[in-house]
Amino acid sequence: MSFSLSSTFPHHKPLIAMIHVPALPGTPAYRNNWPAVLKKVQEEAELLTAAGVDVLLLENMHDTPYSARTVGPEIVSSMTAVALAVKNIAPHLPCGIQVLAGANQAALAVALAADLQFIRAEGFVFGHLADEGWMNSDAADLLRYRRNIGAEHIAVFTDIKKKHSAHAATADVSLAETAKAAHFFRTDGLIVTGTATGSEAKPEDLAAVKKACPELPLLVGSGISPENVEQYLPYADAFIVGSALKKEGHWANELDTGRVEKMVAALAK
Repeated sequence: MSFSLSSTFPHHKPLIAMIHVPALPGTPAYRNNWPAVLKKVQEEAELLTAAGVDVLLLENMHDTPYSARTVGPEIVSSMTAVALAVKNIAPHLPCGIQVLAGANQAALAVALAADLQFIRAEGFVFGHLADEGWMNSDAADLLRYRRNIGAEHIAVFTDIKKKHSAHAATADVSLAETAKAAHFFRTDGLIVTGTATGSEAKPEDLAAVKKACPELPLLVGSGISPENVEQYLPYADAFIVGSALKKEGHWANELDTGRVEKMVAALAK
């Protein structure tokens, strides 16, 4: 199945605003207050929607330390409830989900249950060494799982040479060749990032990936700000933004209405 951004998102070069969901039940930072979790994500969805973002993306960023590939039923059920709460606030906005770390099948299950439009998947092609340890690629299992549960209408956008990871084992495989491999393995879109959350991707990396796979949507996955977004416009088809929307530009801080509005205005130009 071939996806186009226009079939998934209503706007050209959309701003995809990240909602970093508070720590979920069973994780070390959970505060034993489930209503507060739902209230928080709904408040952020309201603020982002009012400011005019195009798309929402949910991520369990506060669930550190992450488990590799597998999460418990409490995370799947919690993220489903979170997704439904956000969809209740912004039913008109496309919404996606990422479940850390690399729990891509769990993300697909949540997306199907909550009627989300896409997932962000890490470790789709080529094994790599992540914070959580060695992570094998999962394209074959993931896309078969998508077919088996009847979720082929949900797009799978995949990080390549992802942040917070060592890629020494594939040092002889370029970013462009990695993109081609993901294309061959039927990804619906490619995500290029910097080396860590909030760090800028290199425009030359996006140019190389776009040249290698011009048919696929290309998303920038980190480091976007109102000040630098223009340099990515010739290559990127969508922009995932989290840290730049927060106070002092740090992902763990509260949303800053002024920063959100400034980012929306920068892309609206």
